[in-house]
Amino acid sequence: GVIILFKNNYKKLFQPISINKMVVKNRVFMTPMSTNFATVDGYVTDEMIHHYARRAKGGVGLIISEVVMIEPTYKYIAHTASLQDDSYIEGWQKLANEVHKYGAKIVPQLLHPSYMALPLPGTPQLVGPSEVGPYYAKEPPRPLTIPEIHELVEMFGDGAKRAKKAGLDGVEIHAAHAHALIGGFLSPLYNKLIDEYGGDITHRIRLLLEVIENVRTKCGPDFPIIVRISGDDYEDGGQSLHEGCYIARKVEEAGANMIHVSGGTTIHRGSSITPPGTPQASHVNSAREIKKCVSIPVATVGRLNEPWLLEEILQRDLADICMVGRSLLCDPDFVNKIMIDQEDDIRPCIGCLGCLSSTMLKDHVECAINPALTIENEETIKEAANKKDILIIGGGPAGMEAAYVLSKRGHNITLAEKSDRLGGTMIVAGYPIAKQHFAQATKYLVKRTYDCNINIELNTCVNEAYLSQHHFDHILVCCGAKPIELDICKNHPHSGVAQYILLGKMWAGKNVVIIGGGSVGCEVADFIAPLVNDRHPNNKKITVIEMKSNIITDDTSPSRSVLVQRMAKKGVNIITDAKVIDVNETSVTYLKDGKEIILNDVDTVLQAVGYQSDKAIIDVLDKMNLSYNVLGDSNHPGKIKNAISDAYQICKDL
Repeated sequence: GVIILFKNNYKKLFQPISINKMVVKNRVFMTPMSTNFATVDGYVTDEMIHHYARRAKGGVGLIISEVVMIEPTYKYIAHTASLQDDSYIEGWQKLANEVHKYGAKIVPQLLHPSYMALPLPGTPQLVGPSEVGPYYAKEPPRPLTIPEIHELVEMFGDGAKRAKKAGLDGVEIHAAHAHALIGGFLSPLYNKLIDEYGGDITHRIRLLLEVIENVRTKCGPDFPIIVRISGDDYEDGGQSLHEGCYIARKVEEAGANMIHVSGGTTIHRGSSITPPGTPQASHVNSAREIKKCVSIPVATVGRLNEPWLLEEILQRDLADICMVGRSLLCDPDFVNKIMIDQEDDIRPCIGCLGCLSSTMLKDHVECAINPALTIENEETIKEAANKKDILIIGGGPAGMEAAYVLSKRGHNITLAEKSDRLGGTMIVAGYPIAKQHFAQATKYLVKRTYDCNINIELNTCVNEAYLSQHHFDHILVCCGAKPIELDICKNHPHSGVAQYILLGKMWAGKNVVIIGGGSVGCEVADFIAPLVNDRHPNNKKITVIEMKSNIITDDTSPSRSVLVQRMAKKGVNIITDAKVIDVNETSVTYLKDGKEIILNDVDTVLQAVGYQSDKAIIDVLDKMNLSYNVLGDSNHPGKIKNAISDAYQICKDL
């Protein structure tokens, strides 16, 4: 065989590992993540095959697919993949064949969604171990009967048998996160049964053990069975780590070949899929304890998003395998780039979880930093038949993505940026607490832009004089947006836009009022609030005033959840349904419930009321009759994801 010499220190990461008799080439496994690429009926599509094969090509050792249904009644997402009958085998066979071309292995994750199923029209009442469902449910689930439980055990075995027929390399049984059928039976939060399937953990585990035994009987001794469990629910009244260790031992005895240790619950935001601002390798402590209890390989998961961290975990013997998820959506070549010593070229995942929310809201998974998660993507961009001289005005996320795509198409590019560096508003986006990942993404985009070998002009203001001295066939306006400044605040001697605090252009006093409770207002409140809410004489008093009935209403991610929790802990005073009507030299007056309320001795007023597109150049372009497109925040202020995907969509055909 070929011996690969690693210049770097990733010796453990690229050691093969055996799961039963299957040998996997390295220790980086891909976690199950919903894609919505399947058909409405759950059949494998070409898009789905491309998605997994591309990650296999990128060097990952083993892929655990998104959740796969084992029966026809209940669905997990709008386009849930299935192995509910033999008609599904052919599609999975094609998928397995493509993945195997690159030396990777693939196993489907079998799941019954139980009380977490989508209550689509025509769906019967959801089922579970007991009448207890998640707090947001509109009606309680129906407890399964014992015969129904036995029938579902057979269905798991049948689904696994179809996976084997399709040439898939094994199966993963999802039993984690107090989630879906088996996770629900394991967790005392949902399992209130008083029969042989309920009570203490020795009975709550019965369903899982029966499923493993059924799969083993139907698929034979050599078929790899992976079980995903929670080490710990991290929840009052939930499954404990002691129980997690017991579950792991019993699962091994029942014939499982690998344990995938996660944790938390899907309902406690940020506990199972951890957002930025929480520790990396979020479930590694559970994996370390469980590894002491079993002899089969143990995997850990949870924001394993940087190469050094994976090797660190393996070197310290905290786990045998590192499960990587979002980073492989963001950069399918994550593993190969580690292997060839190109870590600085890994597109960094910012952990925003837009991938998760997109599968709830869109027709397929999307990523904020990687605009191309379909068959047609940045790699398939065709060279332009007609090469043009193109000017990009502005070096923010839209301008940098445009430069990359257009240079791949062979156009002659000039990027003009008025400041002394590329990055635009992405730079300040990395300043708040728990937003360091933005700095990493900006660094990556800036490096990639310089690697394009285009003409970059910094400290350059594009105006009529500049345009009359240069000739361009087309112009892209990517000037971004400016924070809105309120006339009402002009009377206060120490007032400015919230970003000034982050950039060090302003310093916050003792009594600060922030007008606007969107993400910027709240991040700045978090940034300047006292770290300890202990009434220390030097603590600042921070008040956020928001017109809407809630703060940060455009985000439901776990990142928002941990930000709001931090603000609450730090004692930030949040006032909603309130409108600021007057600001003078020392006070702020707002209207709430028809009453005027005055806040006195206010020494700092910060404005965080949104952005206004910077379209100053457009009148000049129109006057000079030049050809142009407006991209990103210049077109419509929004998230970084919008700026990058906007630039990609327009430039791939320009």
